[in-house]
Amino acid sequence: MTVLDGRVPVSEAEWRAAYGLTPERDVPFTTLSGEPIAPLYTEDDVAPDRTASIGLPGMFPFTRGVYPSMYRSRLWTMRQFAGFGTAEETNERFRYLLEHGQTGLSTAFDMPSLMGHDSDSPRSLGEVGREGVAIDTLDDMETLFGGIDLGAVSVSMTINAPAAIMMAFYVVAAERQGIPPDRLGGTIQADILKEYIAQKEWCFPVDPAMRLMVDMIEWCSEHMPRWHPVSISGYHIREAGSTAAQELAFTLKDGLTYVEEAVARGLDVDDFAPRLSFFFNAQIDFFEEIAKYRAARRIWARELRDTFGARNPKSWLMRFHTQTAGVSLTAQQPLNNIVRTAIEALAGVLGGTQSLHTNSYDEALALPTEDAVRIALRTQQIIAHETGVTNTIDPLGGAYFVEALTDRLERHCYDYFSRIDQVGGMVEAVKQGFPQREIADAAFTLQQEIDSGRRIVVGVNALTEGDEGQTPILRIDPALERKQLARLNGVRARRDSTAVEGALNQIQQAASRDRENLMPHLLDAARANVSEGEIVQALQAVWGDYRETPVF
Repeated sequence: MTVLDGRVPVSEAEWRAAYGLTPERDVPFTTLSGEPIAPLYTEDDVAPDRTASIGLPGMFPFTRGVYPSMYRSRLWTMRQFAGFGTAEETNERFRYLLEHGQTGLSTAFDMPSLMGHDSDSPRSLGEVGREGVAIDTLDDMETLFGGIDLGAVSVSMTINAPAAIMMAFYVVAAERQGIPPDRLGGTIQADILKEYIAQKEWCFPVDPAMRLMVDMIEWCSEHMPRWHPVSISGYHIREAGSTAAQELAFTLKDGLTYVEEAVARGLDVDDFAPRLSFFFNAQIDFFEEIAKYRAARRIWARELRDTFGARNPKSWLMRFHTQTAGVSLTAQQPLNNIVRTAIEALAGVLGGTQSLHTNSYDEALALPTEDAVRIALRTQQIIAHETGVTNTIDPLGGAYFVEALTDRLERHCYDYFSRIDQVGGMVEAVKQGFPQREIADAAFTLQQEIDSGRRIVVGVNALTEGDEGQTPILRIDPALERKQLARLNGVRARRDSTAVEGALNQIQQAASRDRENLMPHLLDAARANVSEGEIVQALQAVWGDYRETPVF
């Protein structure tokens, strides 16, 4: 031990002097987001009222978790993202994952499906089934979940602009299994503001897209009490290059905007808020991510209770899914990604997530192989059953560093709220490109740090020797695209063209009326085997399309 004048330091001032940690000599360490990190945190760095702000698990403001017993009574849902080729191939992967201990299904759609294009659209050429499963019609959705009891498994679907259409396919597919909507449990992402901010997969202008999403919330509040009609997603905001504070602020402000819109529709906040869920990124900066989740719960609880007047304590709870950071994976030395994913997953668990997806080590190269998926799932299972981190609730609660970082992220979040309100709210901010510019600047700054070597990425800009062997990758057979086109043409040949035309006319008439909920008409279209692309085109004929104003 270093001593001062032959003595062990007895005060913080003496300790700092002994170790040379005077303020002018503190090394400027930062988080991944650029937040300065002091060499030591003490009780002086934590808010004086920390007892009230930290609280207890399952009690307002839920900093320490949304449930009193957390993982001591029930582990998080292990939900691996899967989808490729046609519905048959993805159905096989779903069954494989369920057989290996996965407890929920998470569906990845291909790019044409995400953009509202049918597989035979000229824009779909070469993309069908490449990075997710191709779903064009109800027939595809029934095949996707064939042999899987939709009343017994929780299903997540990651799709946004055409989410209402896919949900209609899903509800009717379950209907044909004999399962009513009120028995269906799961989540559809449907976070449309996030698309304009970060992921860039849209079908319609902002305002009608917001209307369609609120239609889903309204319909689900009446018919699907176990379903989460929107998963407010910071994941893609972070993947686009945002900081942790930006992910936190823009995600929460999106969610609060959806609450505002639903209340303006006439819904009681307690009728829908308990079914809102969130989806966050787990980046590689371990403590910053844990603090982010803690701050998110606290802010959401306060805003729902105090700003929106929610009376039901379930409305105050932020339940969220976590996925490890795809952008942190490297094509160089891909086996290193197993370590990155494990650390990120542990941050999600210690941050109190309700479900978790762990990325496969080969995803920087291609869709994951079965072996890589199994390792990713086993990562969660090792954390759950071998590490001991689930034995006590919120083991990092009260840690000076974690609580100080939580407080700092909360302050940054409210600062962004204020700036967004000054431009007229989140919808107007998105139209003006405010969050888009903030994210672009943050991404540029981080890349500069990596390119200059100021921030080390192992195997990329440092420690690059070794581990250069060929990694097996999953290749999608081009024949699957032709198979999907044949399936789609077969559906069109079998269906009743009069019923299709009638369903599309009803959708357009409803879309032209401001207050009519579109969900019943989308369900009728699904039953008539109308395709996703046909429904999107019918709505675009009324609402138009969207073109983004560049912000760079």
